[in-house]
Amino acid sequence: MTVRVMVVDDSAFFRRRITEILNADSHIEVIGTAANGIEAVERVSQFNPDVITMDIEMPVMDGITAVRQIMERHPTPILMFSTLTTDGAKATLDALDAGALDFLPKRMEDISSDRETAKRQLCARIRILGAKGLKAPRNREDANGGNEQKPINGARSGEKRAQVQFNCRDYKLILIAASTGGPVALQQILTRLPEGFPVPILVVQHMPASFTPAFALRLDGLSKISIKQAEDGDFLNSGEAILAPGGCQMVLDKASGRFCVRVQEATEDQTYKPSVDVTFTSVAKNFRGKVLVIMLTGMGADGRDGTRLIKQKDSTVWAQDESTCVVYGMPMAVIEAGLADVVIPLAEIGKTLSQGA
Repeated sequence: MTVRVMVVDDSAFFRRRITEILNADSHIEVIGTAANGIEAVERVSQFNPDVITMDIEMPVMDGITAVRQIMERHPTPILMFSTLTTDGAKATLDALDAGALDFLPKRMEDISSDRETAKRQLCARIRILGAKGLKAPRNREDANGGNEQKPINGARSGEKRAQVQFNCRDYKLILIAASTGGPVALQQILTRLPEGFPVPILVVQHMPASFTPAFALRLDGLSKISIKQAEDGDFLNSGEAILAPGGCQMVLDKASGRFCVRVQEATEDQTYKPSVDVTFTSVAKNFRGKVLVIMLTGMGADGRDGTRLIKQKDSTVWAQDESTCVVYGMPMAVIEAGLADVVIPLAEIGKTLSQGA
């Protein structure tokens, strides 16, 4: 399968650069370009691309407005190119809210210090977003088409499972992990929780260091519970979610008889910063009490090994179902490893947690 791409950017140099990189991949073809948002909106129906790459700051019509209009008229997977600044983070989060599915730094050197590695990562993202079926809405409340949960662990195809039950009194900690598609998914879940939600929450979202402060502030402003980026020594509190900071690792520790988080420098050999496995492994090692793990949309298998360790302590694992994932990687990894107790649509996760509070 060849993924057909439209490149949108006001810089002719950048359009040529991205076109050359993508066309060098035998599975990708750039079939059109646009120099601003209006051209993009007009040409998407003409070119009918499988994926669109979109700049944010453009004349005539900015990228966020273009994303919103494209998703209303001709829903298409969109990858945003972002600057790694505070303003860039806010704009990228706005673009994801508008319907974009993923983002990458606009400078290749911010993706990876090795240019060839950066090119491969860009092409890999494009191929995944262009996979069959991603044109259907993935992040909206009605995307799952109902409350039916997917069968797991050998259940017959099409079999309905009983409604997921959650009682906050059964758990002492909730862990949520996400990557591609995670910002919108996390927003849907956390904004459903009532004030004073009685279980502490730790969140690991693959995200650059310049993005997580803005993301935490956005979630906190939209939610009834308190949400903050982790600071070294933060204690676990009910009614609060703590977000792992980008570029670092968040681990669970104990101080003065209470559980707290520690923020550590990431090492060069660690692929993910923050890493779900690093956080989950520390929980498995240090935490006493039943844990609920919620594995959301994301590329790769980060979190599978840590989930396996937590599972050994009689905890529960929910995995987001394939139909509502932007990328069915991380949930699939825990499901195929036999670690998932429940496979659940995105829209049901926040609802179920809220009802059990």
